[in-house]
Amino acid sequence: MEQNRVFQAYQDDKIAIYGLSPLTAALLKQLDGYQVVGLLDGYQDSGTLYSKPILSIEEAAAKDVRLIIVAARPESCKVIAKRIGGFCKEHSIELLDIRGKDLRTSKNPSYCLKGVSGPSKEYFQNLVDNFEVISVDFFDTLMMRRTLLPTDVFEIMDLRLKQRGIEIKDFPKKRLEGEKEQGKQTVPTLLEIYGYIVKRYSIVGIQPEDLVQLEWETDRELAVCRKELCTILEKAYAQGKLIYIVSDTFYTKPQLAALLEQCGFHSYTDIFPSCEYRTVKTQGLFEKMLERIPGKSCLHIGDSIDADVAGARRSGLAVCQLYSGLELFEKTGYLGLWEEIYSLSSRIQAGMLVASLFNSPFQFEEPGQLLHIDDAYDVGYLILGPIITGFVIWLYRQVREQKLKTVWFCARDGHLIKKLYEQLAVSEKSVYFLTSRFAAIRAGLETEEDLRYVEEMRFSGSLQEQLRERFGITVSHKDCEGKSSLMDFKEELLNAAEVHRRNYQTYLQGLEPMEGDLAFFDFVARGTVQMYIQRLTKHHLRGFYFSQLDRDYMHEKNLDIRPFYEKENSGIYQNFYVLEAVVTAPHPPVLGFDAQGSVMYAQETRSPEELACIQWVQDGISDYFQSYRKLNPTWETAEEKNWGEAVLSLLSKIEIRSKAFLSLKDEDPFFNRTTDVAELL
Repeated sequence: MEQNRVFQAYQDDKIAIYGLSPLTAALLKQLDGYQVVGLLDGYQDSGTLYSKPILSIEEAAAKDVRLIIVAARPESCKVIAKRIGGFCKEHSIELLDIRGKDLRTSKNPSYCLKGVSGPSKEYFQNLVDNFEVISVDFFDTLMMRRTLLPTDVFEIMDLRLKQRGIEIKDFPKKRLEGEKEQGKQTVPTLLEIYGYIVKRYSIVGIQPEDLVQLEWETDRELAVCRKELCTILEKAYAQGKLIYIVSDTFYTKPQLAALLEQCGFHSYTDIFPSCEYRTVKTQGLFEKMLERIPGKSCLHIGDSIDADVAGARRSGLAVCQLYSGLELFEKTGYLGLWEEIYSLSSRIQAGMLVASLFNSPFQFEEPGQLLHIDDAYDVGYLILGPIITGFVIWLYRQVREQKLKTVWFCARDGHLIKKLYEQLAVSEKSVYFLTSRFAAIRAGLETEEDLRYVEEMRFSGSLQEQLRERFGITVSHKDCEGKSSLMDFKEELLNAAEVHRRNYQTYLQGLEPMEGDLAFFDFVARGTVQMYIQRLTKHHLRGFYFSQLDRDYMHEKNLDIRPFYEKENSGIYQNFYVLEAVVTAPHPPVLGFDAQGSVMYAQETRSPEELACIQWVQDGISDYFQSYRKLNPTWETAEEKNWGEAVLSLLSKIEIRSKAFLSLKDEDPFFNRTTDVAELL
């Protein structure tokens, strides 16, 4: 037995199990013969379950427990470890999950630029103040591309040409060949490069000018400015300093000016493109600029050691090297993401990450030089956007491939997902389906087996509280005396369910007519809602979930469910509570319906500030979704599931400093549990 091997070293020690779910029952069977003295739970410290006493953690310590095993999913283990890890350490109690992983290990942010030297913003500002003229490199210094490699531009162009019905075999290779061949004689313009290619390969259907325009338009969509550097240069320009853009490039001055215009940067005196002066930085381009500023002191800013640093110094200029975003990405070990960067789609997503996270070249003045995210919007854009984008595209493909005409997006998790999905799908009906575990269970209860199923999903509270919160049935404390189970209120619960069913049916009858099977979206769930809603509709429900919990346990229910993430040991289970806290609607849970089929909501428990923060995170996710689709011509067929999962893991490896985000809570009223997002990171 696997657990016997994992915990064999503790066979002679006293053990407690943290958790009261069916996972605990299964673990107790595996630990038969071990000294399990009791069970622990964050919301209950008395009573008996599975023939074991429920203890407080202080009682467990008093009984000389040496090991606490947390019988919970990975995302819950993280929260539990934060709650009791300090106590366990103080009392020399080992804390392991059911796989034997040590939960007391510190999980401080691990990515930083410690040991990497570079100028701070204050140092750089003071340096700029000491010179009359500032010369600045264009690509990778002043501007960045939202893709990892410059040659990705050619791959994107190739795909866009094919979408127009223009096939140029090995286009990226030919583009580089044209650059190399034309560069043997001079520093060419793009028009000269494409003129060579069209003539050399007798390309028909498109002119060199059209290819020039396509490359410029592709770069225009990819380009973003480095905001902090631009702000400093704008201030210097306003103070009367001369600002020159000096670039080794195939773009002409008007083309570079247009790129700067679309990024909103206007604070420059002139542009020196190498293709117009027919020379590069290392061979005389700086001298062309110096002819304009005789006798003035000049500082050059760039990222390239050869062209910018060595080249400028040979020309007599002072130099300040700023790292490019890609160089900073490299110096953090690619944030552990390198193995997931293997396609154009993943390089675009990596470029989007780098262009935002490493937009600032001034990463050296932070305490410990930790990488950090300051804003809730950026948490959505950088960390959550990739995985949600991947899921919505997968859902879109699934619905199309199975020729389904209608999608029901379950409230509340379906609020954002529906908005994103509707940007892709135009022919399918998209319904925001009002439901919840409360509403579905209240209407779906039919048998004693249903009551036992619900009771296994343990409520953190008394039987009286469970009846009130889960079923809307109010009983007195006296009525609950001597009673411990929902079965003791079987008649009241099943009679109430008949009324809830009729009311739910009235709501369903008010929906637009549908035909055939329905796609049924739920986020991270067992399938409870789908199971009970299936009883209320004649349409077969095909579930499409971000992930399904307890798949083995739910197998006997014969539900039709396809999860995006199938492995329960996937990294997403470490962080899906964080996703649940923000992928939600601005309204409270659905409790059910009245006799007219009108929805009844629970009381809202989130503050206006929390709701505003959730919206800000969702804005970041939405912007990422739209940008990725715009930049990647292959979005419809690309599947970067592993990339999204890997980026999501950065939640615990990059310091999150947004107080608003850290103040959010993941509320699960069905279980009567609330967890601070700060505890989940």
